[in-house]
Amino acid sequence: LLSYAVGCMFGRYSVDVDGLAYAGGDWDDGKYKTFLPDRDGILPITDEEYLEDDIVSRLCDWLKAVYGADTLEENLDFIAGALGGKGNSSREIIRSYFLKDFFKDHCKTYQKRPIYWLFDSGKQNGFKALIYLHRYTPDTIGNLRVDYLHKMQRVYESEINRMQDMIDHSTNAREVAASTKRKEKLQKQLKECRDYDEMIAHLALSRIELDLDDGVKVNYEKIQTASDGKKYAVLAKI
Repeated sequence: LLSYAVGCMFGRYSVDVDGLAYAGGDWDDGKYKTFLPDRDGILPITDEEYLEDDIVSRLCDWLKAVYGADTLEENLDFIAGALGGKGNSSREIIRSYFLKDFFKDHCKTYQKRPIYWLFDSGKQNGFKALIYLHRYTPDTIGNLRVDYLHKMQRVYESEINRMQDMIDHSTNAREVAASTKRKEKLQKQLKECRDYDEMIAHLALSRIELDLDDGVKVNYEKIQTASDGKKYAVLAKI
């Protein structure tokens, strides 16, 4: 279900048509009535609820469109129950699945030739975003960098300042300890994003063209190779 929902977010599938709605070629807006695919084909995955268009928010939109808004919480509980992960709420369990396991499951399903590719900054989960191979253009990495990676860096900076403010002004020892711990985590995520940004910049400026006839394996390397031939490991390992 989640794999299909992500397919609908990318426009690969549509709840209004049978089979594949888009796998390259000419895009047809007319195929999407019930649920509109993501406009830029980039789905950010964050470890907390920071962005209004992240993958968990988009899933909620999809569930509302397909099954109705009145059953949203019930359906989130059902999905979280089926996933059986850790978390204080259904949304947290689903978020954790997208963050840690969705791409692994996708690679298994597609026998290590994924069609959704995961940009991944590293083990701090500073930045993650999925793209759909068939909607990739030479502008995709640049858009991902400016509209999402830079936005996440600003989010972390403002959250770090907010934690510092609480550390400076709170009289509650437990609150200070929690804020200190979270600030340290955020600082690691921000550093990871800045390091990642340096790598992404080279690839964004290279405006890489893919040839889908070459297959997934070749293109997976190509998208991580700058115009000067230097390789930058920006995608999750298959």
